[in-house]
Amino acid sequence: MDAKVVAITGASRGIGAAAAREFASAGWRVALMARSEKDIASIAEEIGEAAMALRCDVADFTSVQAALQTVVARWGRLDALINNAGVIDPIARIEDADPEAWGKAIDINLKGVLYGMRAALPQMKAQGGGTIITVSSGAAHNPLEGWSSYCSAKAGAAMLTRAAHLEEGANGLRIMGLSPGTVATEMQVKIKASGINPVSQLDPAVHIPAEWPAKCLLWMCGPGGDDWLGKEISLRDEGIRRAIGVIQ
Repeated sequence: MDAKVVAITGASRGIGAAAAREFASAGWRVALMARSEKDIASIAEEIGEAAMALRCDVADFTSVQAALQTVVARWGRLDALINNAGVIDPIARIEDADPEAWGKAIDINLKGVLYGMRAALPQMKAQGGGTIITVSSGAAHNPLEGWSSYCSAKAGAAMLTRAAHLEEGANGLRIMGLSPGTVATEMQVKIKASGINPVSQLDPAVHIPAEWPAKCLLWMCGPGGDDWLGKEISLRDEGIRRAIGVIQ
């Protein structure tokens, strides 16, 4: 029962699944949260008793709150929350975008981050501390054709991370972001197929494996992240890559 506890949204694949395995291998208890119940159940079974799978829709605050309450009820605490869930769709120029689809992406990519923070903060403050990391993107800082919803949501989430640090840093909470760069995940497959903007033209060989941001997330939950509170780490930084041990 002394093991630290992490909850990871969007844990059914990609960075989230890799992070679940990375934290578990480091001795953490891991709560995998996603809409894909079958997928997270399979990963949790693979990890073993140190993992639980919780069906969760990050676009629904009640769902997020209930999932985190279940984590605390079972394991007694919540040491880290990784706000990882995200979608790239809809990929469309603004003049062609479906307003409803555009808004649903905001619900996941931006409001989902707020819901995670809002549900985790009371528990973390009550126990005297915790870490909240939001998986960001270069799209938070640079507009890209066809990605107006994704860029807007990621920009909002980056500012939300800074605001949360401003409000809660003095209360023992460690809040920051990670911009992983382009990662070899299913999202990159969709981006490639779209043929829109320069990111879709990238050679898949340049994408880093999901295990790299997973290692960085674990590193950020320890002393390595202390210099980055309220800020955003870029995994394109070779100094960070060396610090987490993925390059020499």
